[in-house]
Amino acid sequence: MKLPTPRWWYVREGRPGPLLHLLLTPLSWLWSTATARRIARGQPVDPGIPVICVGNLTLGGTGKTPIVATLARRLADTGWRPAILSRGYGGSLKGPVRVDPLRHGAEASGDEPLMLARALPGIAVWVARDRAAGALAAARDGASVILLDDGHQNPSVRKSLSLVVSDGETRDGEWPLGDGGVFPAGPLREPLAAGLARADAVILLLPADLGAPDPDLVAAFAGPALLTARLVPEAPPPGGPQVGFAGVGKPWKVERALRAAGCDLVDFAAFPDHAPWTPARLEALEDLAAAHGAGLVTTSKDWVRLPPAWRAKVTPWPVQAVFDDPVALDALLERLTRP
Repeated sequence: MKLPTPRWWYVREGRPGPLLHLLLTPLSWLWSTATARRIARGQPVDPGIPVICVGNLTLGGTGKTPIVATLARRLADTGWRPAILSRGYGGSLKGPVRVDPLRHGAEASGDEPLMLARALPGIAVWVARDRAAGALAAARDGASVILLDDGHQNPSVRKSLSLVVSDGETRDGEWPLGDGGVFPAGPLREPLAAGLARADAVILLLPADLGAPDPDLVAAFAGPALLTARLVPEAPPPGGPQVGFAGVGKPWKVERALRAAGCDLVDFAAFPDHAPWTPARLEALEDLAAAHGAGLVTTSKDWVRLPPAWRAKVTPWPVQAVFDDPVALDALLERLTRP
């Protein structure tokens, strides 16, 4: 069972549980060593077409999937035939399989691939536990560029462009990188310097209501090119009182975003990332909403995991990533060589 993301990971100063952090630090050394060894020993497969890796350096949710969707749309608009390749976390399909929203549910493909396939008709979305096999399948299917969703620490596919997405929000005492600790002592998947050394660019993802990114955070990512993007709601939140819920990496940010968008949240329930919507959980949420005389609202990623009978009872709240400087984004994508 997947556990909730520890919020204390993202506290830079005055960290709670210092003894726990101290005890977990030796395990983080082992994790870092194993990750570095796996990357160094990788033998990347070249699928014959450009591969854009959209990854991250931390656990716990960075908004990577909306960035993938925006890049896919931009590439399609400029004449590419993009395909998205995902591991399909939480799904049963080993792949390579092209996701069909009419045939596959989240329990088969995973929630993020299904959400992308629904949102991007005409753009192929593939799931494959073996990323190299998935990339080759996408190329054979006619793709001219692959967007590798969450593969920065995966050395199995040759990458033409490596983009790292980071949460750019630093308010309320939170710091996306914590104190620089590597899992399980902190949110980083690998030491920051090692991850940045393989990145061509960093994308800081900010809420729609936040101004410029924290200068200290910008300085922490010195080296690769830096772009900023914002999570912008595609529609206003539903009117009237609402009970919100989310099973994402950082559910507290969904609550914050709904309130910032003007949603009348009377309560909010947080669940672990990719949490299964069991009958007991859904009935408890329905009872909570009924007690408040409220509706139910959740993220698009959570909505696709709902049983079909429940989707009419819950309003999805979709967001999209919008780049502050689209010209800089185009300049980055122009590094790719068309096959």
